[in-house]
Amino acid sequence: MAQTPAGTARALPTPVDAAEIERFFGPQRTSTAQLGDPEPFLRNLTRNVLEVFAGVREAEHVARWMAEEPYRKLVVRANLSARARSARGVPAKRPVHHIMSVRHSSPADGVIEAVIIVRGPARTRAVAIRAEGLDGRLRATSVAIL
Repeated sequence: MAQTPAGTARALPTPVDAAEIERFFGPQRTSTAQLGDPEPFLRNLTRNVLEVFAGVREAEHVARWMAEEPYRKLVVRANLSARARSARGVPAKRPVHHIMSVRHSSPADGVIEAVIIVRGPARTRAVAIRAEGLDGRLRATSVAIL
């Protein structure tokens, strides 16, 4: 017990474990039922990531939809694409993509895995996305363009 200036006793706070603090203040998992339909998220993220690679959208615009690691990889790849365009003297132009299909499943509660087939002017690509429910919304934890 500690003494206050008035001479009354007060209890000292108990030490709190760092893991307990992280569990309370860290990202909170969200169940699949609370997330709603993931298809609009998957379509928008796919379209925006392709625009980042084309150089017509800043990577910061999709940062809120992505976890740290895939966002970092997106920035690196976007910078490489920008250098390649600059070396060839090709200006950035808005890509014309048509999303042909979106297939998704939930292998675990709060996890969505999806494949989005996108037809572009030169070829058709598959975009694989893994998203997890964190803090009441979906965030992409992995994005791969095949």
